[in-house]
Amino acid sequence: MDRRKYEEFIAILKEELIPAMGCTEPIAVAYAAALAAEALGTRPQKVTILASANIIKNVKSVFVPNTGGMRGISAAAAAGIVSGDCKAELQILAGLSEADKPAIEALLSEGNFSYSRSPKPYVFDIDITVEADGHSAQVEIAGHHTNVILIKKDGAATFQKEYAEERKEYATDRSLLSVADIVDFANTVDLDDVREVLERQIAMNTAIAEEGMKGKYGARIGQVLMASYGNTVQNRAKAYAAAGSDARMNGCDLPVVINSGSGNQGLTASLPVIVYAKELGVTHELLLRALCISNLVTIHLKTGIGRLSAYCGATSAGCGAGAGITYLYGGDYDTIAQTVINAIAINSGMICDGAKASCAAKISSAVESGLLGMQMKMHGSEFVGGDGIVVEGVEETIKAVSRVAREGMRSTDETVISIMTQEC
Repeated sequence: MDRRKYEEFIAILKEELIPAMGCTEPIAVAYAAALAAEALGTRPQKVTILASANIIKNVKSVFVPNTGGMRGISAAAAAGIVSGDCKAELQILAGLSEADKPAIEALLSEGNFSYSRSPKPYVFDIDITVEADGHSAQVEIAGHHTNVILIKKDGAATFQKEYAEERKEYATDRSLLSVADIVDFANTVDLDDVREVLERQIAMNTAIAEEGMKGKYGARIGQVLMASYGNTVQNRAKAYAAAGSDARMNGCDLPVVINSGSGNQGLTASLPVIVYAKELGVTHELLLRALCISNLVTIHLKTGIGRLSAYCGATSAGCGAGAGITYLYGGDYDTIAQTVINAIAINSGMICDGAKASCAAKISSAVESGLLGMQMKMHGSEFVGGDGIVVEGVEETIKAVSRVAREGMRSTDETVISIMTQEC
Protein backbone atom coordinates (compact mmCIF):
# COMPACT_ATOMS: atom_id res chain seq x y z
CA MET A 1 0.00 0.00 0.00
CA ASP A 2 1.37 3.43 -0.90
CA ARG A 3 2.20 5.80 1.94
CA ARG A 4 -0.54 8.32 1.21
CA LYS A 5 -3.32 5.74 1.42
CA TYR A 6 -1.77 4.17 4.50
CA GLU A 7 -1.65 7.46 6.40
CA GLU A 8 -5.13 8.45 5.20
CA PHE A 9 -6.67 5.17 6.38
CA ILE A 10 -5.16 5.72 9.83
CA ALA A 11 -6.52 9.29 9.81
CA ILE A 12 -9.98 8.03 8.81
CA LEU A 13 -10.07 5.62 11.75
CA LYS A 14 -8.95 8.36 14.15
CA GLU A 15 -11.49 10.80 12.72
CA GLU A 16 -14.42 8.39 13.01
CA LEU A 17 -13.74 6.18 16.03
CA ILE A 18 -14.32 8.71 18.78
CA PRO A 19 -16.17 8.39 22.11
CA ALA A 20 -19.67 9.76 22.57
CA MET A 21 -22.23 9.46 25.35
CA GLY A 22 -25.78 8.72 24.29
CA CYS A 23 -27.35 8.99 20.85
CA THR A 24 -25.21 11.41 18.86
CA GLU A 25 -28.03 13.62 17.54
CA PRO A 26 -29.40 14.76 20.94
CA ILE A 27 -25.79 15.14 22.08
CA ALA A 28 -25.17 17.46 19.11
CA VAL A 29 -28.25 19.48 20.14
CA ALA A 30 -26.88 19.66 23.70
CA TYR A 31 -23.49 20.77 22.39
CA ALA A 32 -25.00 23.52 20.22
CA ALA A 33 -27.18 24.77 23.09
CA ALA A 34 -24.22 24.87 25.46
CA LEU A 35 -22.18 26.85 22.94
CA ALA A 36 -25.05 29.30 22.48
CA ALA A 37 -25.46 29.79 26.24
CA GLU A 38 -21.72 30.27 26.59
CA ALA A 39 -21.81 32.96 23.91
CA LEU A 40 -24.80 34.62 25.62
CA GLY A 41 -22.93 34.67 28.91
CA THR A 42 -25.97 34.21 31.15
CA ARG A 43 -28.84 31.80 31.81
CA PRO A 44 -31.18 31.76 28.79
CA GLN A 45 -34.78 32.82 29.26
CA LYS A 46 -35.84 31.71 25.79
CA VAL A 47 -34.46 28.94 23.59
CA THR A 48 -35.48 28.62 19.93
CA ILE A 49 -34.32 25.55 18.05
CA LEU A 50 -34.41 25.03 14.30
CA ALA A 51 -33.41 21.51 13.22
CA SER A 52 -33.40 19.57 9.99
CA ALA A 53 -35.99 16.84 9.69
CA ASN A 54 -33.53 14.01 10.26
CA ILE A 55 -32.33 15.61 13.49
CA ILE A 56 -35.93 15.87 14.73
CA LYS A 57 -36.47 12.24 13.71
CA ASN A 58 -33.43 11.00 15.61
CA VAL A 59 -33.97 13.04 18.78
CA LYS A 60 -37.73 12.74 19.19
CA SER A 61 -37.93 9.36 20.96
CA VAL A 62 -34.50 8.69 22.44
CA PHE A 63 -33.45 9.15 26.07
CA VAL A 64 -31.01 11.94 26.94
CA PRO A 65 -28.24 10.55 29.19
CA ASN A 66 -27.87 11.70 32.79
CA THR A 67 -31.29 13.39 32.86
CA GLY A 68 -33.24 10.74 34.73
CA GLY A 69 -35.15 9.52 31.68
CA MET A 70 -35.97 12.76 29.84
CA ARG A 71 -36.46 12.61 26.06
CA GLY A 72 -36.53 14.98 23.14
CA ILE A 73 -34.97 18.10 21.69
CA SER A 74 -35.87 20.53 24.48
CA ALA A 75 -34.51 18.16 27.15
CA ALA A 76 -31.28 17.71 25.20
CA ALA A 77 -30.82 21.46 24.83
CA ALA A 78 -31.56 22.10 28.51
CA ALA A 79 -29.14 19.39 29.59
CA GLY A 80 -26.41 20.90 27.42
CA ILE A 81 -26.99 24.36 28.89
CA VAL A 82 -26.81 23.04 32.45
CA SER A 83 -23.67 21.04 31.68
CA GLY A 84 -21.90 23.90 29.94
CA ASP A 85 -18.86 21.69 29.26
CA CYS A 86 -18.40 22.72 25.64
CA LYS A 87 -14.84 21.38 25.42
CA ALA A 88 -16.18 17.86 25.96
CA GLU A 89 -18.06 18.03 22.61
CA LEU A 90 -19.86 14.67 22.14
CA GLN A 91 -19.28 13.77 25.79
CA ILE A 92 -20.79 17.04 26.97
CA LEU A 93 -23.35 15.31 29.22
CA ALA A 94 -20.83 12.96 30.85
CA GLY A 95 -20.25 15.35 33.75
CA LEU A 96 -23.92 15.66 34.70
CA SER A 97 -25.06 13.94 37.89
CA GLU A 98 -28.30 13.32 39.74
CA ALA A 99 -27.75 16.62 41.50
CA ASP A 100 -28.08 18.45 38.15
CA LYS A 101 -31.52 17.02 37.34
CA PRO A 102 -33.45 19.73 39.28
CA ALA A 103 -31.56 22.43 37.38
CA ILE A 104 -32.50 20.85 34.05
CA GLU A 105 -36.14 20.53 35.13
CA ALA A 106 -36.20 24.13 36.35
CA LEU A 107 -34.74 25.42 33.09
CA LEU A 108 -37.36 23.52 31.11
CA SER A 109 -40.22 24.77 33.29
CA GLU A 110 -39.02 28.38 33.59
CA GLY A 111 -37.56 28.77 30.14
CA ASN A 112 -39.44 29.20 26.91
CA PHE A 113 -38.30 26.30 24.69
CA SER A 114 -39.59 25.81 21.16
CA TYR A 115 -38.43 23.87 18.13
CA SER A 116 -39.41 23.55 14.51
CA ARG A 117 -38.05 22.33 11.22
CA SER A 118 -35.16 24.27 9.77
CA PRO A 119 -35.97 26.05 6.49
CA LYS A 120 -32.52 25.22 5.14
CA PRO A 121 -32.12 22.26 2.76
CA TYR A 122 -29.32 20.68 4.81
CA VAL A 123 -29.69 17.03 5.82
CA PHE A 124 -27.90 17.81 9.10
CA ASP A 125 -28.65 21.23 10.58
CA ILE A 126 -29.03 22.48 14.16
CA ASP A 127 -29.57 26.22 14.65
CA ILE A 128 -30.16 27.40 18.24
CA THR A 129 -30.88 30.95 19.41
CA VAL A 130 -30.90 31.78 23.11
CA GLU A 131 -32.15 35.05 24.63
CA ALA A 132 -32.03 36.78 28.01
CA ASP A 133 -32.39 40.36 29.26
CA GLY A 134 -32.50 41.86 25.78
CA HIS A 135 -29.44 40.00 24.51
CA SER A 136 -29.21 37.02 22.18
CA ALA A 137 -26.74 34.46 20.90
CA GLN A 138 -26.98 32.01 18.02
CA VAL A 139 -25.05 28.83 17.15
CA GLU A 140 -25.42 26.70 14.04
CA ILE A 141 -23.97 23.23 13.43
CA ALA A 142 -24.24 21.72 9.95
CA GLY A 143 -22.97 18.68 8.08
CA HIS A 144 -21.91 16.63 11.07
CA HIS A 145 -22.19 16.57 14.83
CA THR A 146 -19.43 19.01 15.85
CA ASN A 147 -19.11 21.11 12.71
CA VAL A 148 -19.88 24.59 14.07
CA ILE A 149 -20.39 27.03 11.19
CA LEU A 150 -21.74 30.08 13.04
CA ILE A 151 -21.59 31.77 16.43
CA LYS A 152 -23.32 35.16 16.89
CA LYS A 153 -23.74 37.49 19.85
CA ASP A 154 -26.42 40.17 19.54
CA GLY A 155 -26.51 39.69 15.78
CA ALA A 156 -22.76 40.06 15.21
CA ALA A 157 -20.78 37.02 14.13
CA THR A 158 -17.92 36.09 16.45
CA PHE A 159 -17.18 32.95 14.41
CA GLN A 160 -18.30 31.98 10.93
CA LYS A 161 -17.17 29.66 8.19
CA GLU A 162 -18.57 28.74 4.80
CA TYR A 163 -20.65 25.64 4.46
CA ALA A 164 -22.12 24.05 1.36
CA GLU A 165 -24.08 20.79 1.40
CA GLU A 166 -22.36 19.46 -1.69
CA ARG A 167 -18.89 19.76 -0.20
CA LYS A 168 -17.28 16.77 1.45
CA GLU A 169 -18.25 16.25 5.06
CA TYR A 170 -14.89 14.98 6.25
CA ALA A 171 -11.35 16.19 6.84
CA THR A 172 -10.05 12.93 5.37
CA ASP A 173 -10.22 11.66 1.79
CA ARG A 174 -12.75 8.82 1.64
CA SER A 175 -12.39 8.49 -2.15
CA LEU A 176 -9.27 6.41 -1.46
CA LEU A 177 -11.29 3.66 0.22
CA SER A 178 -11.88 0.36 -1.54
CA VAL A 179 -12.42 -3.12 -0.16
CA ALA A 180 -9.20 -4.32 -1.79
CA ASP A 181 -7.14 -1.56 -0.20
CA ILE A 182 -8.90 -2.03 3.15
CA VAL A 183 -7.84 -5.69 3.18
CA ASP A 184 -4.29 -4.72 2.16
CA PHE A 185 -4.20 -2.14 4.95
CA ALA A 186 -5.43 -4.63 7.56
CA ASN A 187 -2.78 -7.14 6.49
CA THR A 188 0.11 -4.69 6.65
CA VAL A 189 -0.71 -1.95 9.18
CA ASP A 190 1.70 -1.39 12.05
CA LEU A 191 -0.76 -2.00 14.86
CA ASP A 192 0.87 0.64 17.04
CA ASP A 193 -0.53 3.18 14.56
CA VAL A 194 -4.12 2.15 15.29
CA ARG A 195 -3.90 0.44 18.67
CA GLU A 196 -5.17 3.33 20.78
CA VAL A 197 -8.41 3.89 18.85
CA LEU A 198 -9.17 0.18 18.52
CA GLU A 199 -8.40 -0.72 22.14
CA ARG A 200 -10.68 2.12 23.23
CA GLN A 201 -13.42 0.76 20.97
CA ILE A 202 -13.05 -2.73 22.41
CA ALA A 203 -13.11 -1.53 26.02
CA MET A 204 -15.96 0.99 25.80
CA ASN A 205 -18.27 -0.94 23.50
CA THR A 206 -17.80 -4.19 25.43
CA ALA A 207 -18.59 -2.39 28.70
CA ILE A 208 -21.89 -0.96 27.50
CA ALA A 209 -22.89 -4.29 25.90
CA GLU A 210 -22.33 -6.05 29.22
CA GLU A 211 -24.37 -3.38 30.97
CA GLY A 212 -27.16 -3.88 28.43
CA MET A 213 -27.14 -7.60 29.16
CA LYS A 214 -27.64 -6.95 32.89
CA GLY A 215 -29.92 -3.91 33.06
CA LYS A 216 -33.54 -3.26 32.21
CA TYR A 217 -33.01 -1.05 29.18
CA GLY A 218 -35.65 -0.52 26.51
CA ALA A 219 -37.05 -3.68 24.94
CA ARG A 220 -34.06 -5.74 26.22
CA ILE A 221 -33.44 -7.20 22.76
CA GLY A 222 -30.03 -8.60 23.71
CA GLN A 223 -31.50 -10.45 26.66
CA VAL A 224 -34.45 -11.70 24.61
CA LEU A 225 -32.08 -13.10 21.97
CA MET A 226 -30.06 -14.99 24.57
CA ALA A 227 -33.17 -16.34 26.31
CA SER A 228 -34.76 -17.40 23.02
CA TYR A 229 -31.96 -18.74 20.82
CA GLY A 230 -29.22 -19.98 23.12
CA ASN A 231 -25.51 -19.46 23.60
CA THR A 232 -24.19 -20.08 20.09
CA VAL A 233 -21.53 -17.68 18.88
CA GLN A 234 -23.83 -16.50 16.09
CA ASN A 235 -26.54 -15.58 18.59
CA ARG A 236 -24.09 -13.97 21.02
CA ALA A 237 -22.69 -11.81 18.23
CA LYS A 238 -26.17 -10.45 17.55
CA ALA A 239 -27.18 -10.24 21.20
CA TYR A 240 -24.17 -8.29 22.44
CA ALA A 241 -24.43 -5.73 19.64
CA ALA A 242 -28.16 -5.38 20.36
CA ALA A 243 -27.57 -5.13 24.13
CA GLY A 244 -25.17 -2.25 23.63
CA SER A 245 -27.89 -0.43 21.73
CA ASP A 246 -30.50 -1.36 24.34
CA ALA A 247 -28.44 0.47 26.94
CA ARG A 248 -27.37 3.36 24.74
CA MET A 249 -30.84 4.20 23.39
CA ASN A 250 -32.43 4.05 26.80
CA GLY A 251 -30.42 6.31 29.06
CA CYS A 252 -27.24 4.43 29.99
CA ASP A 253 -24.49 6.92 30.81
CA LEU A 254 -21.59 4.78 29.54
CA PRO A 255 -19.76 6.12 26.46
CA VAL A 256 -19.60 4.36 23.10
CA VAL A 257 -16.94 4.56 20.40
CA ILE A 258 -18.91 5.60 17.35
CA ASN A 259 -18.47 4.88 13.65
CA SER A 260 -19.70 7.21 10.90
CA GLY A 261 -21.18 9.54 13.49
CA SER A 262 -23.29 6.79 15.06
CA GLY A 263 -22.93 4.84 18.27
CA ASN A 264 -25.20 2.09 16.99
CA GLN A 265 -22.99 1.66 13.96
CA GLY A 266 -19.91 1.64 16.18
CA LEU A 267 -21.46 -1.13 18.29
CA THR A 268 -22.56 -3.13 15.24
CA ALA A 269 -19.19 -2.92 13.50
CA SER A 270 -17.20 -3.96 16.57
CA LEU A 271 -19.01 -6.23 19.03
CA PRO A 272 -19.77 -9.18 16.70
CA VAL A 273 -16.10 -9.23 15.66
CA ILE A 274 -15.01 -9.14 19.31
CA VAL A 275 -17.39 -12.00 20.19
CA TYR A 276 -16.18 -14.17 17.31
CA ALA A 277 -12.52 -13.47 18.06
CA LYS A 278 -13.00 -14.73 21.61
CA GLU A 279 -14.88 -17.81 20.41
CA LEU A 280 -12.24 -18.69 17.81
CA GLY A 281 -9.36 -18.09 20.23
CA VAL A 282 -7.44 -15.93 17.77
CA THR A 283 -4.62 -13.63 18.77
CA HIS A 284 -5.35 -10.11 19.92
CA GLU A 285 -3.33 -8.90 16.94
CA LEU A 286 -5.69 -10.67 14.55
CA LEU A 287 -8.68 -9.12 16.33
CA LEU A 288 -7.25 -5.63 15.84
CA ARG A 289 -6.66 -6.31 12.14
CA ALA A 290 -10.21 -7.64 11.78
CA LEU A 291 -11.54 -4.48 13.44
CA CYS A 292 -9.65 -2.44 10.83
CA ILE A 293 -11.62 -4.37 8.20
CA SER A 294 -15.02 -4.04 9.88
CA ASN A 295 -14.68 -0.35 10.71
CA LEU A 296 -13.29 0.73 7.35
CA VAL A 297 -15.82 -1.31 5.33
CA THR A 298 -18.59 0.33 7.38
CA ILE A 299 -17.13 3.78 6.76
CA HIS A 300 -16.71 3.01 3.04
CA LEU A 301 -20.38 2.07 2.71
CA LYS A 302 -21.63 4.97 4.82
CA THR A 303 -19.59 7.59 2.97
CA GLY A 304 -21.70 7.13 -0.14
CA ILE A 305 -24.95 6.90 1.81
CA GLY A 306 -24.40 9.99 3.97
CA ARG A 307 -24.63 10.65 7.71
CA LEU A 308 -28.44 10.73 7.93
CA SER A 309 -30.96 9.20 5.57
CA ALA A 310 -33.92 6.84 5.43
CA TYR A 311 -31.47 3.95 5.01
CA CYS A 312 -30.72 2.29 8.35
CA GLY A 313 -27.01 2.74 9.07
CA ALA A 314 -26.84 -0.53 11.00
CA THR A 315 -27.17 -2.30 7.64
CA SER A 316 -23.79 -0.96 6.53
CA ALA A 317 -22.21 -1.81 9.87
CA GLY A 318 -23.62 -5.34 9.65
CA CYS A 319 -21.82 -5.70 6.32
CA GLY A 320 -18.65 -4.42 8.00
CA ALA A 321 -19.02 -6.91 10.85
CA GLY A 322 -19.51 -9.76 8.38
CA ALA A 323 -16.35 -8.69 6.57
CA GLY A 324 -14.36 -8.51 9.80
CA ILE A 325 -15.54 -11.94 10.96
CA THR A 326 -14.71 -13.40 7.55
CA TYR A 327 -11.17 -12.08 8.04
CA LEU A 328 -10.96 -13.83 11.42
CA TYR A 329 -11.73 -17.10 9.61
CA GLY A 330 -8.82 -16.46 7.23
CA GLY A 331 -10.86 -15.02 4.39
CA ASP A 332 -8.95 -13.30 1.60
CA TYR A 333 -10.03 -10.29 -0.45
CA ASP A 334 -12.32 -12.28 -2.77
CA THR A 335 -14.10 -13.93 0.15
CA ILE A 336 -14.50 -10.66 2.05
CA ALA A 337 -15.73 -8.81 -1.03
CA GLN A 338 -18.36 -11.46 -1.77
CA THR A 339 -19.47 -11.45 1.87
CA VAL A 340 -20.10 -7.71 1.57
CA ILE A 341 -22.01 -8.18 -1.71
CA ASN A 342 -24.15 -10.94 -0.20
CA ALA A 343 -24.94 -8.93 2.92
CA ILE A 344 -25.90 -5.89 0.85
CA ALA A 345 -28.27 -8.01 -1.22
CA ILE A 346 -29.95 -9.48 1.85
CA ASN A 347 -30.80 -6.47 3.99
CA SER A 348 -30.57 -3.24 2.00
CA GLY A 349 -33.73 -1.19 2.29
CA MET A 350 -34.30 -1.42 6.03
CA ILE A 351 -35.56 2.03 6.95
CA CYS A 352 -34.33 4.41 9.62
CA ASP A 353 -37.26 5.72 11.64
CA GLY A 354 -35.22 7.54 14.24
CA ALA A 355 -33.26 6.62 17.33
CA LYS A 356 -35.25 4.54 19.84
CA ALA A 357 -35.49 1.11 21.47
CA SER A 358 -36.17 -0.83 18.25
CA CYS A 359 -32.74 0.10 16.87
CA ALA A 360 -31.39 -2.84 18.88
CA ALA A 361 -33.61 -5.27 16.95
CA LYS A 362 -32.53 -3.73 13.64
CA ILE A 363 -28.91 -4.22 14.67
CA SER A 364 -29.61 -7.90 15.27
CA SER A 365 -31.06 -8.18 11.78
CA ALA A 366 -28.08 -6.37 10.25
CA VAL A 367 -25.56 -8.64 12.00
CA GLU A 368 -27.52 -11.70 10.86
CA SER A 369 -27.27 -10.49 7.25
CA GLY A 370 -23.51 -10.05 7.57
CA LEU A 371 -23.14 -13.54 9.03
CA LEU A 372 -25.39 -15.13 6.41
CA GLY A 373 -23.44 -13.34 3.69
CA MET A 374 -20.27 -14.92 5.07
CA GLN A 375 -21.80 -18.40 5.39
CA MET A 376 -23.11 -18.23 1.83
CA LYS A 377 -19.61 -17.67 0.50
CA MET A 378 -18.15 -20.38 2.72
CA HIS A 379 -20.71 -22.83 1.31
CA GLY A 380 -20.07 -21.86 -2.30
CA SER A 381 -23.20 -19.75 -2.69
CA GLU A 382 -23.33 -16.12 -3.74
CA PHE A 383 -25.41 -13.36 -5.26
CA VAL A 384 -24.16 -12.06 -8.59
CA GLY A 385 -24.60 -9.03 -10.81
CA GLY A 386 -28.19 -8.79 -11.95
CA ASP A 387 -29.63 -10.09 -8.70
CA GLY A 388 -31.68 -7.04 -7.77
CA ILE A 389 -29.43 -4.08 -6.94
CA VAL A 390 -26.32 -6.25 -7.01
CA VAL A 391 -24.08 -5.30 -9.94
CA GLU A 392 -20.72 -6.57 -11.12
CA GLY A 393 -18.08 -6.31 -8.39
CA VAL A 394 -18.12 -5.10 -4.80
CA GLU A 395 -17.25 -1.46 -5.54
CA GLU A 396 -20.02 -1.05 -8.11
CA THR A 397 -22.48 -2.73 -5.75
CA ILE A 398 -21.50 -0.30 -2.99
CA LYS A 399 -22.12 2.58 -5.42
CA ALA A 400 -25.53 1.12 -6.25
CA VAL A 401 -26.50 1.03 -2.57
CA SER A 402 -25.38 4.65 -2.23
CA ARG A 403 -27.76 5.61 -5.04
CA VAL A 404 -30.63 3.72 -3.42
CA ALA A 405 -30.04 5.51 -0.12
CA ARG A 406 -29.29 9.02 -1.39
CA GLU A 407 -31.67 9.21 -4.33
CA GLY A 408 -34.20 6.41 -4.12
CA MET A 409 -35.13 6.82 -0.46
CA ARG A 410 -35.60 10.60 -0.34
CA SER A 411 -39.37 10.35 -0.54
CA THR A 412 -39.29 7.49 1.97
CA ASP A 413 -37.44 9.75 4.39
CA GLU A 414 -40.03 12.50 4.01
CA THR A 415 -42.88 10.06 4.59
CA VAL A 416 -41.22 8.56 7.68
CA ILE A 417 -40.52 12.02 9.10
CA SER A 418 -44.09 13.15 8.39
CA ILE A 419 -45.51 10.17 10.26
CA MET A 420 -43.14 10.62 13.20
CA THR A 421 -43.61 14.36 13.62
CA GLN A 422 -47.35 14.79 13.08
CA GLU A 423 -47.86 15.67 16.74
CA CYS A 424 -44.90 18.10 16.91
